[in-house]
Amino acid sequence: MELRLEGTHYPLRTLGPGKRLGIWFQGCSLACPGCMSRHTWDPGAGTTATVREVLALWRRALADGADGLTVSGGEPLQQTAALRRLLAAAARLRDATRRRVGSAGSRPADLLVYTGYEPGELTPARRAALAGADAVITGRFRVAEPTRLAWRGSANQRIVPLTPLGALRYAPHLDGEQTGGRLQTACGEDGGLRLYGVPLRGELAELERQLKQSGVALTERSWRP
Repeated sequence: MELRLEGTHYPLRTLGPGKRLGIWFQGCSLACPGCMSRHTWDPGAGTTATVREVLALWRRALADGADGLTVSGGEPLQQTAALRRLLAAAARLRDATRRRVGSAGSRPADLLVYTGYEPGELTPARRAALAGADAVITGRFRVAEPTRLAWRGSANQRIVPLTPLGALRYAPHLDGEQTGGRLQTACGEDGGLRLYGVPLRGELAELERQLKQSGVALTERSWRP
């Protein structure tokens, strides 16, 4: 099965606990004002990949000791069939890998999904797509409700554990503030600067200011029209 992606990154350290594989789905009709990822909105942009290809990245991440997988976007729940297939296969691969290497005593990697939909908007098809996830972060991004809550961009967003592993992993963070940096930088394959994470209000503007003072001008910004 194919899915449309904006990109992937490993190791990701700013969207969930520990060292993670990040997968960004392409396409989002919710279009939250102030979103830092406007480049993920167009459903026709990005690239196509098969579930098998993404699982190969997950297999390598698990071999490297990844703590989890984070799916964001875009809006993952606008590709429900692909998301359901991906999460189910990722969970099976995680479990098989643990059995094979005899790591039953270690904490398994968790699967986290970001969605802009509210819990009341999770239709049966959307809930089915999340069946393989251990936790989901729900809710539109609201630029007028800034927060320091862990891994969330606005105060209305909630972490919802879906499995015992999700409850164990995320219970300490339901109402806790994020420790450490909220933004991670990397150089993209196109030579551009890529930012991963959930910035605080004003953090992107401050980054632009600092870059400008250093003689670096941004020609395009994913958080501006």
